[in-house]
Amino acid sequence: MNIIHQKQQWPVVVVGAGNAALCAAIAAKENGQDVLVLERAPKQKRGGNSYFTDGAIRTAYGDWHSLKEVLSDDIKVEDRLIQMPNYGTDEFMDDLQRVTEGQTDSQLAQQLVTRSFETIKWMKRNGIQFELNENQYYMNGEKKQFWGGLPLKTTNKGVGLISSLLKRVEELGISIAYNARLKDLDKSSSTQFTLTVGTEKGEETITAKTVILACGGFEANAAKRMEELGEEWEHAIVRGTEYNTGDGLELALKLGAVKYGQWEGCHAHTTDYFAPETGDFSKPGDIYKKSSYPLGLIVNTAGERFVDEGADFRNYTYAKYGKETLKQPEQKAFQLFDGNVFGNLRKEYRIEEASVYKADTIEELAHKMGVDGDVLIKTINNYNQAVQPGEYNPAIKDGKGTKGIHPAKSNWALPFNQAPFLAFPVTCGITFTFGGVRTSPNGHILNQHGDEIPGLFAAGEMIGGLFYHNYPGGSGLMSGAVFGKLSGEHAGKYISEQSVEI
Repeated sequence: MNIIHQKQQWPVVVVGAGNAALCAAIAAKENGQDVLVLERAPKQKRGGNSYFTDGAIRTAYGDWHSLKEVLSDDIKVEDRLIQMPNYGTDEFMDDLQRVTEGQTDSQLAQQLVTRSFETIKWMKRNGIQFELNENQYYMNGEKKQFWGGLPLKTTNKGVGLISSLLKRVEELGISIAYNARLKDLDKSSSTQFTLTVGTEKGEETITAKTVILACGGFEANAAKRMEELGEEWEHAIVRGTEYNTGDGLELALKLGAVKYGQWEGCHAHTTDYFAPETGDFSKPGDIYKKSSYPLGLIVNTAGERFVDEGADFRNYTYAKYGKETLKQPEQKAFQLFDGNVFGNLRKEYRIEEASVYKADTIEELAHKMGVDGDVLIKTINNYNQAVQPGEYNPAIKDGKGTKGIHPAKSNWALPFNQAPFLAFPVTCGITFTFGGVRTSPNGHILNQHGDEIPGLFAAGEMIGGLFYHNYPGGSGLMSGAVFGKLSGEHAGKYISEQSVEI
């Protein structure tokens, strides 16, 4: 029998198969409900955007002692080698409020922040493995000095996260249908949804008591990007799955949901200028991103700087600096580094796939970049003359900045004068869109009057109102897990409260 027709009526149908969707499915199953997962992608391309992440996940862990409790059991870390700052709910909330300019929905933010660490513990109980994030520390003597509130990541990046979630889904007996695109969704009665599903055999119809929409935003839909974000977004590289085209959002709005959050906003990162147009499933793990720019300089094709590279840790600027790159001529920029800092660059700068120009002089570098050498030399000379004295420490906001130039470089300003000189060409890669639908703090989708649409839930990138302008790195995976778990739990509770036999 076809998987989707195993039941006459499914208690819970989850749309999507990324982190948020699979957490929702597991939580609903734990609450006693049979679950069907509809995944638009073929099996070999399952996992949504989560598959492409580095696995970094932001949580209010408190202190080092608490954080150690969620590390994989086979990981042994010597305390004397770790310098771990405390990071609790206050710090997480402060970061969220600061980078969203105070616009984050207070109720959703409260859920995300206060439930983050309990959700991490729940994920570990369900087989997800966590380890320390090697991209979030610098060596301070023999100690690993962590920074930026993001010391935790899933083992084997997003690939490992999805693999572990799918293993748990299989253990629980949750059904997954692949190549199954939700084409239409109707509220056929007060207790039932009718779903039209596009499959390899054509359109098929199933019914469900509850539906959890967790199939992402519209970042892979060029026409929708242009409509909502602006004409310049037509050719942005899609850093994740090609299947997030806004289907779930359109169907939710059709059923009475309302737009919520910053529909003209998105998470966009600087990515290799020659990266594939959409996520490459043969090379997962976000290998094309370029995140060490706070240690260097960024110039456009005119050879001029256009952002404060050292305004903050990359965790709090990278989601908006991609958009700044998009505004530049040819939607192109270059991240510049010299021999003073090359040893501290992240691994993605040293892999075979990284595009790079290397030279022994600034003049030679400019020639390879294809920019005006006189302009680039002037830019760098002006910067070097503006660098102020101070103690350089990339693990803290060291205040070692510039004076008398615009834009300034507020932290980590070292003279750019030590060969070899390197330039990494970058462009804008869109990760996910910020606009979504309005939900209750438990993921129940609300209508224009603020009332719950019975039985209809959302999770992950479909929830609007959390992120505006920017986001704290690692919050996307955490939000997906928190609201995935909540939506699954409350879908199960909703069914129980209805006392409907299924």
